[in-house]
Amino acid sequence: MEYFDYHYRVIYADTDRMGVTYYGHYFRFFEAWRNEYFRALGLPYTECEKKGVFLPVGEAHAKYIAPSTYDDELIVRTSVSRLGASTINFQYQVIKKDTGKVITTGDTLHVFVDKTLRPCRIPDEIRSKVTVHTLLRKKT
Repeated sequence: MEYFDYHYRVIYADTDRMGVTYYGHYFRFFEAWRNEYFRALGLPYTECEKKGVFLPVGEAHAKYIAPSTYDDELIVRTSVSRLGASTINFQYQVIKKDTGKVITTGDTLHVFVDKTLRPCRIPDEIRSKVTVHTLLRKKT
Protein backbone atom coordinates (compact mmCIF):
# COMPACT_ATOMS: atom_id res chain seq x y z
CA MET A 1 0.00 0.00 0.00
CA GLU A 2 1.55 3.30 -1.07
CA TYR A 3 -0.59 5.40 1.26
CA PHE A 4 -3.63 5.14 3.47
CA ASP A 5 -6.50 7.65 3.58
CA TYR A 6 -8.32 8.11 6.87
CA HIS A 7 -11.47 10.22 7.09
CA TYR A 8 -12.03 12.37 10.16
CA ARG A 9 -14.59 14.99 11.17
CA VAL A 10 -13.36 17.77 13.47
CA ILE A 11 -15.23 17.82 16.80
CA TYR A 12 -15.62 20.70 19.26
CA ALA A 13 -13.00 19.23 21.59
CA ASP A 14 -10.43 19.59 18.77
CA THR A 15 -10.87 23.35 18.53
CA ASP A 16 -9.41 26.21 20.54
CA ARG A 17 -10.95 29.50 21.71
CA MET A 18 -10.57 30.93 18.20
CA GLY A 19 -12.66 28.07 16.80
CA VAL A 20 -9.86 26.44 14.83
CA THR A 21 -8.32 23.04 15.34
CA TYR A 22 -5.67 23.43 18.03
CA TYR A 23 -2.23 22.95 16.48
CA GLY A 24 -1.05 20.44 19.09
CA HIS A 25 -3.90 18.08 18.28
CA TYR A 26 -2.40 17.34 14.89
CA PHE A 27 0.31 15.26 16.60
CA ARG A 28 -2.43 13.23 18.33
CA PHE A 29 -4.12 12.87 14.95
CA PHE A 30 -0.84 11.71 13.38
CA GLU A 31 -0.58 9.00 16.04
CA ALA A 32 -4.15 7.84 15.45
CA TRP A 33 -3.69 7.81 11.68
CA ARG A 34 -0.39 5.93 11.97
CA ASN A 35 -2.17 3.28 14.02
CA GLU A 36 -4.90 3.03 11.38
CA TYR A 37 -2.26 2.67 8.66
CA PHE A 38 -0.78 -0.35 10.46
CA ARG A 39 -4.27 -1.75 11.12
CA ALA A 40 -5.08 -1.47 7.38
CA LEU A 41 -1.95 -3.52 6.68
CA GLY A 42 -3.22 -6.17 9.09
CA LEU A 43 -0.55 -5.25 11.65
CA PRO A 44 -2.25 -3.61 14.65
CA TYR A 45 0.29 -1.81 16.84
CA THR A 46 -0.90 -3.81 19.86
CA GLU A 47 0.48 -6.94 18.16
CA CYS A 48 3.92 -5.32 17.85
CA GLU A 49 3.89 -4.53 21.57
CA LYS A 50 2.89 -8.11 22.42
CA LYS A 51 6.01 -9.23 20.53
CA GLY A 52 8.17 -6.79 22.53
CA VAL A 53 8.65 -4.22 19.73
CA PHE A 54 7.87 -0.54 20.33
CA LEU A 55 7.96 2.58 18.14
CA PRO A 56 8.78 5.74 20.10
CA VAL A 57 8.86 9.05 18.24
CA GLY A 58 12.33 10.45 17.58
CA GLU A 59 11.25 13.54 15.63
CA ALA A 60 7.94 15.20 14.74
CA HIS A 61 7.25 18.12 12.42
CA ALA A 62 4.11 19.84 11.14
CA LYS A 63 3.49 22.71 8.73
CA TYR A 64 0.17 24.51 9.11
CA ILE A 65 -0.98 25.92 5.79
CA ALA A 66 -4.65 26.70 6.49
CA PRO A 67 -7.00 26.08 9.44
CA SER A 68 -9.69 23.50 9.96
CA THR A 69 -12.73 24.21 12.11
CA TYR A 70 -15.55 22.39 13.86
CA ASP A 71 -17.38 19.90 11.63
CA ASP A 72 -14.85 20.06 8.78
CA GLU A 73 -14.37 16.73 7.07
CA LEU A 74 -10.71 15.89 6.69
CA ILE A 75 -8.94 13.28 4.65
CA VAL A 76 -5.65 12.36 6.18
CA ARG A 77 -3.19 10.67 3.88
CA THR A 78 -0.43 8.68 5.57
CA SER A 79 2.55 7.03 3.92
CA VAL A 80 5.90 5.57 4.86
CA SER A 81 8.56 7.70 3.19
CA ARG A 82 11.61 5.74 4.36
CA LEU A 83 12.57 2.45 5.98
CA GLY A 84 15.98 2.18 7.59
CA ALA A 85 17.48 -0.74 9.48
CA SER A 86 15.69 0.24 12.69
CA THR A 87 13.82 3.43 11.74
CA ILE A 88 10.67 4.31 9.87
CA ASN A 89 9.57 7.73 8.59
CA PHE A 90 5.92 8.61 8.12
CA GLN A 91 4.51 11.52 6.12
CA TYR A 92 1.06 13.04 6.49
CA GLN A 93 -1.15 15.30 4.39
CA VAL A 94 -4.32 16.69 5.91
CA ILE A 95 -6.78 17.58 3.15
CA LYS A 96 -10.09 19.45 3.53
CA LYS A 97 -12.61 17.17 1.85
CA ASP A 98 -14.85 19.96 0.52
CA THR A 99 -12.04 21.85 -1.25
CA GLY A 100 -9.46 19.12 -1.84
CA LYS A 101 -6.76 21.49 -0.54
CA VAL A 102 -3.90 20.36 1.67
CA ILE A 103 -4.13 22.31 4.95
CA THR A 104 -1.40 20.64 7.01
CA THR A 105 1.60 18.47 6.27
CA GLY A 106 3.79 16.61 8.67
CA ASP A 107 6.29 13.87 9.23
CA THR A 108 7.47 11.71 12.10
CA LEU A 109 10.53 9.54 12.61
CA HIS A 110 10.23 6.42 14.77
CA VAL A 111 12.83 4.02 16.09
CA PHE A 112 12.02 0.35 16.55
CA VAL A 113 13.13 -0.59 20.06
CA ASP A 114 12.88 -3.65 22.29
CA LYS A 115 11.59 -3.75 25.88
CA THR A 116 14.90 -2.33 27.14
CA LEU A 117 14.52 0.63 24.73
CA ARG A 118 17.49 -0.49 22.65
CA PRO A 119 17.13 -0.09 18.88
CA CYS A 120 16.25 -3.30 17.04
CA ARG A 121 15.78 -4.28 13.42
CA ILE A 122 12.44 -3.70 11.75
CA PRO A 123 10.55 -7.00 11.92
CA ASP A 124 10.35 -8.79 8.54
CA GLU A 125 6.56 -8.98 8.93
CA ILE A 126 6.40 -5.18 8.82
CA ARG A 127 9.12 -4.68 6.21
CA SER A 128 7.39 -7.09 3.82
CA LYS A 129 4.05 -5.24 3.96
CA VAL A 130 5.17 -1.61 3.86
CA THR A 131 5.64 0.20 0.56
CA VAL A 132 7.86 3.27 0.61
CA HIS A 133 6.05 6.20 -1.00
CA THR A 134 6.80 9.93 -0.66
CA LEU A 135 3.87 12.34 -0.28
CA LEU A 136 5.88 15.46 0.42
CA ARG A 137 8.71 17.12 -1.45
CA LYS A 138 12.07 17.10 0.24
CA LYS A 139 12.98 20.25 2.14
CA THR A 140 15.46 22.42 0.30
